[in-house]
Amino acid sequence: MKTKYIFGAFLCGAMAVGFSSCDNDEFLDVDQYNIIGTGAMFENEDNAKSGLNGVYDMMMPSAENGDWGFKPNLFTGCHPTIDTQATGWDKDWNSQNWNASSGELLSGWKHVYTAIQRANDYLAGLEKNGSNLDPEVANKLKGEALAIRGFFFHWLGSTFGRVPMLMTGENFVNTPTKARAATYVEMWDFVINDFKEASELLDWKPMDGNYGRATKGMALAYLADCYMWKAYRLTDGANGQATDAATATKCYELAKAALESVINSGTYSLNPSFTTNWDPASAWGPEVLWVEQLDEGSNWGNWGDLTCNINLKWYVACPENGGWGSLFLSWEWWSSYEKGDKRREGSACCGAVPQIDPNNAAYNPEYEGWYVESVYGKNPYLQETVGKPEESLTKQFHFFNGEYAPSIWSMKLWRTSSANYPGGGWGGGMWSSAPIYWKRYANVLIDYAECCFRLKEEATGWKYLDMIRERAFGKKEDGKEKELTDKYLQFYNEIAAYYAANGNGEAKPLTEYPIPFGSNGVTVTPAKDYYTALKAEKSFTSEVWKVAVNEERRKEFNCEWCLRPDMQRSNYLEDHVVHNYPERNTPDDQMANTPWTNRSYQYNDLKMDMPIPNDEILKNPACDQNPAYK
Repeated sequence: MKTKYIFGAFLCGAMAVGFSSCDNDEFLDVDQYNIIGTGAMFENEDNAKSGLNGVYDMMMPSAENGDWGFKPNLFTGCHPTIDTQATGWDKDWNSQNWNASSGELLSGWKHVYTAIQRANDYLAGLEKNGSNLDPEVANKLKGEALAIRGFFFHWLGSTFGRVPMLMTGENFVNTPTKARAATYVEMWDFVINDFKEASELLDWKPMDGNYGRATKGMALAYLADCYMWKAYRLTDGANGQATDAATATKCYELAKAALESVINSGTYSLNPSFTTNWDPASAWGPEVLWVEQLDEGSNWGNWGDLTCNINLKWYVACPENGGWGSLFLSWEWWSSYEKGDKRREGSACCGAVPQIDPNNAAYNPEYEGWYVESVYGKNPYLQETVGKPEESLTKQFHFFNGEYAPSIWSMKLWRTSSANYPGGGWGGGMWSSAPIYWKRYANVLIDYAECCFRLKEEATGWKYLDMIRERAFGKKEDGKEKELTDKYLQFYNEIAAYYAANGNGEAKPLTEYPIPFGSNGVTVTPAKDYYTALKAEKSFTSEVWKVAVNEERRKEFNCEWCLRPDMQRSNYLEDHVVHNYPERNTPDDQMANTPWTNRSYQYNDLKMDMPIPNDEILKNPACDQNPAYK
């Protein structure tokens, strides 16, 4: 296979940058802290930039860093919404049954504090020895280090609530008994200051043209996010935080201003096609603000042979072809889409379920609109059948393959590698890049809409939601069908040729993109009208605008790590769980013939501040536990 679509569109690395040719990504496995001593790190510009690589390195999974970038973030960023459904032991993450002994929470906690320690050490060294550097370069390096530290503190704060705030020069060696921030406000003010200073020091374009570096746009988007978290905590009354509506309003004003700067910069734009955001040719495109761009390679064998310790195929490929699938999606999520919304086709495919197929005698009109030809019974990108043959349990809404799960598979990541490698089984095959988005321009637009609604600028809020919806229904693809096809189809014909040459006769050259471009003349209902009706239908308790903002997030950001945090800070998560997933307590074997999720627990909003890991409580007597877990 040619590699131009795999490597040519982006610099090597994940969020860590390609500091040299893309033919040489050995730096990914290099800990610069072991190579360049702290005394020499700031002797010159090259050493200072190389030293920062050791901070960026923590953005990536590796043998040293574990499965950061996927597993902890999957469990905390997706599963609690219930839209993304786990199977087997990890179903606890769909039912608020996580606890302080969770290995995934501990893994995320330890990884992030290691990253923060590296950032703190770097910032302290830069502060002490940075006079050796050109002031402009030193400022940009400082801005990047602050942005990375802010990113990791943002993850801690949005996952665990109040956490210990290690300042420049501090770590758990010299400060082993650091107490948690006394209030949410104290914590979020710290992170706000990091992103505020970073946004003032950084440019819109990455330093040295190295895409993957922190930029002004990334810092401003997260600055706004932090202001919105602070506002949420000033109004939700959780865990003893005093309420202050006036300050919360000011926070939304500041968040809106930061987002407005991003919008008015002209640096970013929506990709005309939603679905192509996960294609190799879209790497580092204009919609990208912050992404973990994983270059998986082709060296796969088993759990012990992981190129970057995150074997994505085990998580996202069709389980009935041999792997696990922690990126299943619920039928409730599937049924939430309006007819013509292409985000469903771009995000997931479903098994061959006769009840939703109008061409099958078993069709049930109750499920009108659920059948989508391009994604029914197959992954159209890889031309793979999903589920087992017709005589199997995938005739039903759910299947059993050792684990009980919906017959819906996310395709955001499972579109660049075959799940069923011929001949070599799971040990072979060709992979391309896999983007794990943290911030897209779509996040900016929806967050901006929310701020407008909060500030009583409703007309503007609806305008920005309608912009998102126009793209969702393919309106931005109209008139660009040939241009988009020429750009994006080539990769799929290359990968089809690769698989065909290796014995997979199913994959054949395509004449049009797997999800055809264009809107087919579909009419897009204004967001205000559609969600006013939906609120009445489902009896949501939230205002119409809040329903609209967060239901759009469900459709736009499924299986992306921002979903649960964004819905939580909007104070919508409980409304979503209660009304989109009514309580049921039915045995799993009776659920196989229904599309509905079996929710038997009562939602507890306090549990969304996840438990501080037991390991930390034992080692750090100054750190107390969140109230819901005492």
